[in-house]
Amino acid sequence: MTDATASDALTAELLALALEAARRAGALLRDDRPDDLAVAATKSSPVDVVTEMDIAAEKLITGYLAEHRPDDGFLGEEGAGSAGSSGVRWVIDPLDGTVNYLYGLPTWAVSIAAERDGETLVGVVEVPMRRETFRAVLGGGAFLGDRSISARPAPPLEQALVSTGFNYVSAVRAHQAEVAQRLIPLLRDIRRGGSAAVDLCDVAAGRLDGYYERGLHPWDLAAGALIAREAGARTGGRPGGPPGFELTVAAAQGVFEPLQALLEEHGAWHD
Repeated sequence: MTDATASDALTAELLALALEAARRAGALLRDDRPDDLAVAATKSSPVDVVTEMDIAAEKLITGYLAEHRPDDGFLGEEGAGSAGSSGVRWVIDPLDGTVNYLYGLPTWAVSIAAERDGETLVGVVEVPMRRETFRAVLGGGAFLGDRSISARPAPPLEQALVSTGFNYVSAVRAHQAEVAQRLIPLLRDIRRGGSAAVDLCDVAAGRLDGYYERGLHPWDLAAGALIAREAGARTGGRPGGPPGFELTVAAAQGVFEPLQALLEEHGAWHD
């Protein structure tokens, strides 16, 4: 077996496992959501919550993946973490959009990415309440179900529909609101969906012209950013940098640079 054939076989295996793990976790979250959903802990602040279902979904995902690939590493939002010995690491957000889920809003997702030696090879985002599954493999394009998707042709910035998110720490959120206030007159409009993974996939599917957010972790963006890039969008952080905690930007090719420049000008990466 050649190196290329072995790599293709590995990618196909990782994609199949990610799709099945996301499907199972999505079904658990959708079908078993208790009416009296309990808050198990807080994350960054009292309004940034972890629910019992986040934890159950992560255990389902990591258990399924470990059963099939016991030597892989894990990085999960709800505490899963191990180095592994295979060179492959799974980056998992079992429930992206926890507050939406807690309130019974439909915009939440299961996000699973597989990295090898630090490079994201596979991304899957399952959006159960939309009955949508987004997927991508490195170099293979992006798909919604079996349909190929691509980012929108870039409009002028003043006609761009852009989504964002707000931190749950009040001081950070206040500054983010100031940045959004400055941007609104320069854009078509701003949306706030509540799930970074879904926003990134909506850029990929041409439903948004752009998206930006400060404070994202690897599990928030690993799968969705790959899907956006494979759909032809650009992703990054501050000018010259990768997407990350300081800033994540994803947008159609002609929107990316002017949006990124505005965010830099208005200090979207700090408070």
